[in-house]
Amino acid sequence: MKRFLAGSGLLAIVLGLLVAGCTGYNPAAKGPVVVSSKIDTEGGLLAQVIIQMLRDKGFQVTDKSQLGPTQVVRQAIISGEIDIYPEYTGNGAFFFNEADSAVWKDARLGYERVKVLDRQSNNIIWLQPAPANNTWAIAVPKALAQKENLKTLENLAAYVNRGGNIKMAASEEFVSSPAALPAFQKAYGFTLKQDQLLTLSGGNTALTEKAAAEGASGVNAAMAYGTDGSLAALGLVVLDDPRGVQPVYEPAPIVRSAIYEKYPELAGILNPVFETLTLQTLQDLNAKIAVQGQDAAAVARNYLVGKGFLK
Repeated sequence: MKRFLAGSGLLAIVLGLLVAGCTGYNPAAKGPVVVSSKIDTEGGLLAQVIIQMLRDKGFQVTDKSQLGPTQVVRQAIISGEIDIYPEYTGNGAFFFNEADSAVWKDARLGYERVKVLDRQSNNIIWLQPAPANNTWAIAVPKALAQKENLKTLENLAAYVNRGGNIKMAASEEFVSSPAALPAFQKAYGFTLKQDQLLTLSGGNTALTEKAAAEGASGVNAAMAYGTDGSLAALGLVVLDDPRGVQPVYEPAPIVRSAIYEKYPELAGILNPVFETLTLQTLQDLNAKIAVQGQDAAAVARNYLVGKGFLK
């Protein structure tokens, strides 16, 4: 009887190995983990950074990058459709109706605040943010800035209010979010009418900045982000925000707690990488995609290899 059981056990092991060999099943594999991002240049880049680091560490990863605007991706992680994506600390002011709080204009305090609120309300874990402020901004062609002496948003407001010719390309989110254009207009005392806006459904600033640089449809101003790589290449300048309207927007991976509790090593894998993503670094990497037309996955891999994170 013992001989039969031993033989049966051996047969089961052999069959198990055969099945594993045929199906590619790896009992040690981790995941699957669904990685996503917003539908913009930097979102795609950071998603690829996360994807490639996790795959290198043995995770099975489902790539759902470039999923949609903030509201879509946010709902997806709350509902469990996705597991991890790069979000910005300053968006906590919008997520939790705290736009009037000064805490969001301090990088450290804003991060600590959103980390607590998202854990309590949504079981979402915030990992280490990158030291780069990708805040919303308004950019204009250098020629216009020089001609009209536009250096700050105060200058822009005065230009608009005296009837200056202005038309801005921006995303629907930028136009409608209380933390974006409405906040700028309220703080600086100007209003852009509907015929002064070219509103796009997506949030890709490469499109808004290109429109401003080329004067497409009369556009001469653009929604921009602080880490955009195409600004200098397109001859655009970002107008200063002396009143500090915008919160600090540092990108960080955020993870569903169910996934993080299962794989707490995610912090050790991703935190060291995000710590290296300075403002200049992200501008340079974004430029390779938006200006040079390189593939986001290739740009991410070259950076990770160059920094020694991947071989």
